[in-house]
Amino acid sequence: TISLYSWMHDWGYVEIPCLASKVSETMASYGDKETQQLKANIEQQLNRLLTQLQDLEELREDLDEDEYEATKEETTQQLKEFEASLQKMMSGNMSLVDELSAVRLAIKGAISDAFKTPEVIKMFANKQPSQLRFKLAELEREHKLQKLDTTTYTMRSVEILAALKRLGEKLSPAEDEFLAKNATGSMAQFATATDAVGESGIMNTAADQVSAAQK
Repeated sequence: TISLYSWMHDWGYVEIPCLASKVSETMASYGDKETQQLKANIEQQLNRLLTQLQDLEELREDLDEDEYEATKEETTQQLKEFEASLQKMMSGNMSLVDELSAVRLAIKGAISDAFKTPEVIKMFANKQPSQLRFKLAELEREHKLQKLDTTTYTMRSVEILAALKRLGEKLSPAEDEFLAKNATGSMAQFATATDAVGESGIMNTAADQVSAAQK
């Protein structure tokens, strides 16, 4: 096995600064330019944490089980702290609610294990429906060629379809049926919310639904 802490240090994953907690103390009234810059910085921080999760999964076979679990727990804790700071920042600021709704819900999904695929969480947080569609088509090709087992195909397809639905993308009747049939637990709660990400006021409700399903 490789040294976990050596790997984390080499890839810059040790002591990741929580950007949201730093800016939340000074957040008062941001203009459009400042809001966009803040959004970009927050997305960069989230992408870094999700990349850490993705790399951890890819290196799982090279790590001791205790090291894997400890690192995953540490990253999950960082996501929880990040989400709490983000919630504080968004409180009472509807422009930030609109801009950061997908980011916060993506964090909730990662924490609750509604999402199992960090790559999909990234695309959802960054509001990238085209990339999600491309990934879905890729999964379908791999499944037809028997390069991907049915269980994994179903799980990942459900994640993508739920993300697309929450981004306000129209699903085909067959996709809606597939999602309703296969979404369970936290993902079912996530997928069945009726509002699209970005609508004012939806974020707290959606995030609470994911949290409730986790309990």
